[in-house]
Amino acid sequence: MRLALGSDERTYLTDALVAELRRRGHALILLGPLGGDAVLWPEVGRAVGAAVATGQADQGIVCCYTGTGVSIAANKVPGVRAALCHDAQTAAGARTWNDANVLALSLRTTTPDLACEILDAWFATSSPPEEQPTIDQIRALDAARTTRINP
Repeated sequence: MRLALGSDERTYLTDALVAELRRRGHALILLGPLGGDAVLWPEVGRAVGAAVATGQADQGIVCCYTGTGVSIAANKVPGVRAALCHDAQTAAGARTWNDANVLALSLRTTTPDLACEILDAWFATSSPPEEQPTIDQIRALDAARTTRINP
């Protein structure tokens, strides 16, 4: 799978993620400081989201201190469904019920071992067909956002 991976800083966790994702056989597109560019978290979130939305990457992973900022920034890109996940159960739920395509992680609270558990759940879970109506509603929100928002 082609994954866009971005963070606003390079840390022990981002190094562990790169190594683990490569070990799992994923092709990585490294963005932000991981790819050699000094950018802030809004640009990292946008860049990972854009890579997913345009099909350059199948899915994305974004990191910042809390994970909140990059998830907000990624979710500003139409077609992105980023989910901040602090545990494997949340990651599985994000994939099951939301067909999330960008995983957001906290650099502060996520250990490499926990990241592996989250990745296991993320990659092992997909959205079943019965969830398609809700996914379609999310896509409709994207379409409305790109034209105009009705109160």
